[in-house]
Amino acid sequence: MALPVAEWQGRTARLWAALDPALRERLAAASLRDAVRLGGDLLRAEEEEEAVLVQLCHRVCTDKEPAAASRYREQGNREFGRCQYQAALRLYSKAASHEFPGSPEVSMCFANRSAALFHLGHFEVCLEDIARAESHGYPDRLLPKVLLRKAECLLCLGRLQDAQDALRVLESKIAVNGLMTSPTHRTLLKKLSQLKVKLHEKQMCPEPAQEAHGGIQGKSEIWEENDSISGASAFLSLSFDAERGRHLVASQDIIPGQSLLKEEAFVSVLCPGESFSVPLQDGETAWDARATNADLYCHRCLSQLLASVPCQGCSYARYCSQACADMAWQQYHRTECSLGALLLTLGVFCHVALRTVLLAGFTEVSRLVGWSHSGDKDLQNPEARCKRPSEAPDAGAGARGIPGCDSNGHYQSSYQALFHLLPHIEQHSPEHKFLCMLSVVVLCKQLQAAGLEAAVLNQESPQQCSKPKTCEKTSDELSPELKTVAEAMLRHVLQLQCNAQAITVMQELGPGDEAVVNKKPVRLATAFFPVLSLLNHSCCPNTSVSFSGTAATVRASQPIPSGQEVLHCYGPHQCRMKVAERQQLLRQYFFECHCQACLEELESGAGSVVSVRNSFCCPKCRATMQGEEDTLRCSNEACATSASRENLLCRLQDLQQQIKKALDLLRHGKADQAIKMLLKCQMDAGNFLSPEHLLMGEMEDHLAQVYATLGKWQEAARHLQKSIEVVEMHHGPSSIETGHELFKLAQILFNGFAVSEALSTIQRAEEILSVHFGPQSAQIQELQEMKACLSELPRNILQKT
Repeated sequence: MALPVAEWQGRTARLWAALDPALRERLAAASLRDAVRLGGDLLRAEEEEEAVLVQLCHRVCTDKEPAAASRYREQGNREFGRCQYQAALRLYSKAASHEFPGSPEVSMCFANRSAALFHLGHFEVCLEDIARAESHGYPDRLLPKVLLRKAECLLCLGRLQDAQDALRVLESKIAVNGLMTSPTHRTLLKKLSQLKVKLHEKQMCPEPAQEAHGGIQGKSEIWEENDSISGASAFLSLSFDAERGRHLVASQDIIPGQSLLKEEAFVSVLCPGESFSVPLQDGETAWDARATNADLYCHRCLSQLLASVPCQGCSYARYCSQACADMAWQQYHRTECSLGALLLTLGVFCHVALRTVLLAGFTEVSRLVGWSHSGDKDLQNPEARCKRPSEAPDAGAGARGIPGCDSNGHYQSSYQALFHLLPHIEQHSPEHKFLCMLSVVVLCKQLQAAGLEAAVLNQESPQQCSKPKTCEKTSDELSPELKTVAEAMLRHVLQLQCNAQAITVMQELGPGDEAVVNKKPVRLATAFFPVLSLLNHSCCPNTSVSFSGTAATVRASQPIPSGQEVLHCYGPHQCRMKVAERQQLLRQYFFECHCQACLEELESGAGSVVSVRNSFCCPKCRATMQGEEDTLRCSNEACATSASRENLLCRLQDLQQQIKKALDLLRHGKADQAIKMLLKCQMDAGNFLSPEHLLMGEMEDHLAQVYATLGKWQEAARHLQKSIEVVEMHHGPSSIETGHELFKLAQILFNGFAVSEALSTIQRAEEILSVHFGPQSAQIQELQEMKACLSELPRNILQKT
C-alpha cells in the first residue's frame, strides 16, 4: 500500500473540505517549506486528527507478542507432526519474531525450527539455529536432543571430527544428568548408539572425495562502465532538454540482451503484504498464519528467507542473517523499530521518504534543503534550475548544466541525484499534497515524541540508542531540524508518484515441488533508483528491467541504433491495454505519452490490436462483435447479429469464476474434476470469445498444468503449445511472457522424455530469457542443466526420440 490507510485518507479529505477557503488557497500554492510550517500549525489546532491516527495504529501490532508466538509455535508443531516441514519452518519463524530475545521461549522456537530444517536437508542452517537456541538459553534438560541433531548434521556434512566432538559433549551431558529411564530418553540413547556406529563406519571407510562441480557456466557479459554515469554502460550518454528532461541516449549501436545499466537501489522498503493481525470483536487478536512478503524476504537486502533472524525490538522486521540485521539497525532501523505500526498505517511512500533521509544523513539533507531555499520558484523550472550551477557547484546542476550532476559533470546514484528528481509540486492536486503534508508532519511529530530526534539527526551512536519509548501524541512544535527533515520527506513522497520503482520478483505458485513450476511476477518492494529514473517511458520500450535483491539491471530488449533514446515502460504497455487506457494511467506521471505506439494508434484511428484480440465473437458465425455503445453488432454484414455488451461481460465474469473453481479443485487434488470443468469452460468460451482472446490461452495453460500434475506429458505439451500461440499473438515472439511459457514447455517435454522437442524448446527459451534476464539467471541455469542432462543420454535413445 503506497498511500496511507483509507481511514486516514478520508479523515484528511474531510479536514481539507472544512478548511477556510483562504487557508486552502495558501496551502495549495505553498512551497514545501511553507507547507510544513502550515501543517504544523494546523495539527496544533486540530489535536484530534493526530489522536485518530494514533488510534488507527493500534489496529496493527508490530510489538513482541508472546501470546501470538505461542499460537504460531503450536501451529508449527501440528504441521511438523504432519511432516509438513516447510509450513512448520515458516510458523516457527513467525513465533520467533514475537518472542523476546534471551527468553527460553525464543530458544525453543529456534530449536524447533532447527528440526524442520534438518528434515528439509538444510544442515548448515540447522546448525546456525542450534547455535541460536543455545545462545538464547535453551533449557539444559532438553539440550541432549538438540546436541544429537547437531551431531547428525555434522555427520551429514562430512565433518567427522566435529561430529565426534559433538557426540563426546552429548555423552558428557548424559553422564552429568544421570541415568535416564523414560521412553524418550531410551530413544535418545538408542539414536546416540546408532549415530556412533555410523560415525565409526564413515571413519573406517571414508567416502571418495566428490569432484567439484561449479555448475553450468553461462556466457560472461561484456561490460564497460560509463565514465560520467555511475552504473551505466559506456554505450550510453546523458542528455537534457526542456521537453524530455534528463534522459539516456545510445552513443553506439546496441544489440538485444546487452546490459545497459546496473544499479543498487539508493533506498528500498519491503511491501509488507497482508496485515499482521486482525482485531476481533472481543478484543482478542486473530493472528494470520499465511506467508506474506514480510515472512519470505529479508527486510534489508530482499533476499529470500529460509530461517529468518528477527529484530530484537519488534516483530515485523526479519533478516536473512545477523549481519543484515546489524547493518539495518545501524543505518535506519534503530529509528524505525518502535514506529512500525505508524509506518504501516501511513503507507510505503512515507516509509521510503523517512528511510531516504536516514540513509542520506542529516548533514546532506540539510545542505540540499538549504540550497533549495535559494530559489524555490526556480526549482520548479528545470530550464532555470540547470542555468544556476555557479550558485552551488557541488549541489546544483553541475558543470554540464544537467540537474543532479556533481561539479565534474558526473551523475551518480547518490542522494544529490535523488534530491533533484522532480517532485512536480504544481501538478499534484491540492488534496493529495495536503494528505502527504499532514502524514509527513505527524510522522515527524511522533519521532520527536518518541525521543528519536537525536537518532534522526545522526547525533546518537547505535550503542547509545536504546529502544525508544512508545509513541504518544504530542502537541509540541517541531524543532527547526525536524522541520528540515519533514520538508525533505514531503519532497520525496511527492517525487515517488513519478519516480518510485517497483522491485518485482518471479514468485512460485503452489508449494514449488511440482514437476512444472508456475511463476508470476510479484511486487516485492518500492525503491528509489536515481540512475534508472533517467529512463523515460514508452508503451513499446526498447529495454527490459530485472532485479536481484535490491539491484536493478536494464538490458536492451531490441536493437537500439546510435542516437536513439533508451526507453523503459512505466507499466502501461501496448500489448496489454488500449491507447485510451494507457493515456489514462499515465496521467499520474504528469505527461502525455507521444511514443511510437500511441502515435500510430491515435493517428490510424483503427481499433487497438489489444481490443481486437480480446474481443467478443458472434455466437452464430464467430465473426468479431464490434461497436462502442451498449449494443455490439456482428462485423459480418450478412449475419447482423447483435448482443448486449453488459450481457457478454456478465458471461465473461461467470466464466472466470468457473475457471477459478476448477483451479481450486486442482489444489485439492481433484485433477479429473478440474479437467472436466476446464473443458466445459473452453466450450462455453468458444461461443462468445475470440479464439485469440487471452483467456483462451490461459485455459490452455491451466489444462497443461492439470495434465502435467497427472504425468500426462504429451497432453500437457499439446495444450501449452496452444497457449504459447495466443501469448505470442498478444505479447510478441521474443517477449518475457513467451519466454516464461517456453520455459514451462521445456520442463514438460523434459519430464516427458521428448528429447528432440525439448532440446529445440530449451534453445528458444534460452535465447529469449537471456535477453531479458542475462545468461547467469536462475532460469537460464536450469535450462542449461536440462540440456546437459539430455545431451548425456546414450546416442541410440537420442535417435529414437
